[in-house]
Amino acid sequence: MKNNKSSFKEELVHVSALQEYVYCARRFYYQRYHNQIGTPYELVDGRSKHDKQSHQGGWITERYFKADELDLHGKIDLIESDGDVLTPVERKRAESGQYFLSDEVQLAGYCMLLESAIEEPVNIGYIYLYETDERYAIQITENHRDTVRKIIDRIRSMSVDSIPHLT
Repeated sequence: MKNNKSSFKEELVHVSALQEYVYCARRFYYQRYHNQIGTPYELVDGRSKHDKQSHQGGWITERYFKADELDLHGKIDLIESDGDVLTPVERKRAESGQYFLSDEVQLAGYCMLLESAIEEPVNIGYIYLYETDERYAIQITENHRDTVRKIIDRIRSMSVDSIPHLT
C-alpha cells in the first residue's frame, strides 16, 4: 500500500463502500479523504444489532471474503445454507421500513465475493430489515454485477483533488 493518502488505487474496495458510494458519492468522498462525517448513530446502532444477531440461529455468521480479481473484500452478515446452496443475507436497520438500490448493490457485491470463494454462481441474496422483521429475496442480475464493477472503478479512480458532483 502506498503512503500517499490521496490515492487508494492499490487497495481493494470494501463492499460497504459500494453502498456508501451509491447512497451519496460526495459524502463518501468527504468521509474517505477528510474524515468529516464521523461515526453516525445508525452505524453504531447497526453494529449493536449485528452483535446480538450474530450469536443466534444456526447460520454461518459474519464471514470475511477477499477476491483480488474483483478488487473487492468484505464481511457477509449471514450465509444461509440449504444443502449445497449458499445464500448471503445483508441485515439493515431500515427505520424507513424499506431497502434502497444502494443496499441491492451492496448485496450484489457480497454475492460476487461468495461466487468467487465457492466458484459457483450466486444469483440470489436476501436483505433483512430489523425494523419490520422482513426479508426480501433479491435476484442478482448481470446488471447488478456490471453496476458493482463500475462503482469499483469509480471508487478506485477517485482522488483528493476531485470532489464528486451532487446527484
